Amino acid sequence: MSDDIDIEEPTDEEELVDEDEPIEDLEPTADDIAESTVRPEPGLENVESIQEILAKQETQEEQAAAAEEEEDAALAAMVRDERLEPTESRIVPMQETEFMCKRCFLVKHRSQLADKKKTLCRDCA
Repeated sequence: MSDDIDIEEPTDEEELVDEDEPIEDLEPTADDIAESTVRPEPGLENVESIQEILAKQETQEEQAAAAEEEEDAALAAMVRDERLEPTESRIVPMQETEFMCKRCFLVKHRSQLADKKKTLCRDCA
């Protein structure tokens, strides 16, 4: 039984490293670094850095928190009745054609009256 060891030959893309060659020669030169740096594509000069985006996001969050605190302070300053009842609603008094059910306490039209003595609506009767 013979063990055949396959040794891959380096391709053109791979470089052979000579063990006798000093390490300093393997370090990239300034030209190599300049070539490998990422340059923005043309037309993308106005791209913001991640730090600028994060800074803007933080300021927006701070402004939102400040606005929420102001709203909470305004709600705390309101009288109890003002908080319970919205200002744009208007209460209309009960009309002659309406009644209030004694069980569900809803105001309904007289056509919904099921029991005149107990004043119960059709749903509750």
